[in-house]
Amino acid sequence: MVSEAPPFWWKKADWRAVLLSPFSAAYAALGRRNLLNAPREKIAAPVLCVGNLTVGGAGKTPVAIALAVEAREMGLKPGFLSRGHGGSHSTPHLVDPAHDRAKHVGDEPLLLARHAPVAVTRNRVAGARLLLEKGCDFLILDDGFQSARIHFDYALIVVDARRGIGNGHTIPGGPLRARLVDQMPYADAVLTVGEGSGADHVVRMTARAGKPVFSARQRPLAGSGIAGRRVLAFAGIGDPVKFFHTVEDAGGEIALKRAYADHHFYASDELADLAATAERRGLELATTAKDAARIFDGSAATKAFLEKVHVVEIDMVFDPDTIPRQIIEATLDGWRERRLAG
Repeated sequence: MVSEAPPFWWKKADWRAVLLSPFSAAYAALGRRNLLNAPREKIAAPVLCVGNLTVGGAGKTPVAIALAVEAREMGLKPGFLSRGHGGSHSTPHLVDPAHDRAKHVGDEPLLLARHAPVAVTRNRVAGARLLLEKGCDFLILDDGFQSARIHFDYALIVVDARRGIGNGHTIPGGPLRARLVDQMPYADAVLTVGEGSGADHVVRMTARAGKPVFSARQRPLAGSGIAGRRVLAFAGIGDPVKFFHTVEDAGGEIALKRAYADHHFYASDELADLAATAERRGLELATTAKDAARIFDGSAATKAFLEKVHVVEIDMVFDPDTIPRQIIEATLDGWRERRLAG
């Protein structure tokens, strides 16, 4: 999977998308075949998929966390299924946030593990069984919508309201993981995150199919200590611009910005440069929780660096706030129907 989305993907299709169209067509054909032929093995528990139509940056992880929090409040025992960093685990591994590092399990699983057990593995069927053995009774699949190795009782697609599906082309000419017309029949609902008109086409398609369209926005959590501070903001996520807006929403003044590739692992000289630049300019440092998870490798040096950084945490605000419960109840309804059908 592509880890860094080229900027031209998020603009009107130009000569680069046209030049790459034969490769995009081949990728689209593969995506369609995967969707049609996915094994979709049935698991002995409700399964909610939180997925993207495109490569990264839509806000999927905070959505998954919000759903797990709601599930727990409803008396369920949620667990997350994740492919992990690069899909490197062929056998399922239960994430230990106290000892595991992002280089081994991924940044997102470490954040998810704060809220519920996380099994990381390429083999999602085996991962699901591990979570069931650990007492989980409601599984949230973090990504995996296109591969569908296990049966979903509900598939929620998260779309960034500003960027939408970009230029509408599939990889490598655009950000889509498969053609929109091939993906949407497998979605049960769409959640737009943020403000903007980029997702309007997806919203119209969803509404015409009679499926729910929900909305939410990201909100910085209190306690980052960034309000009124002049900062050097840096991020290696799918959409760094979204983080820069979050810093400003939290009351920070951004004097310098540094954007890195999604899931970027920082070398020691990069951290030293960030610290020296901030000190020279009289600025403080600010980054995301995902970046902080990737920076910390257990060493005294990275711990000391992070002590100087404002880590801006976010959560998801739904409109209305009953949306997470609606989604979980719809997943449970799907699970009951599946059990009755045998």
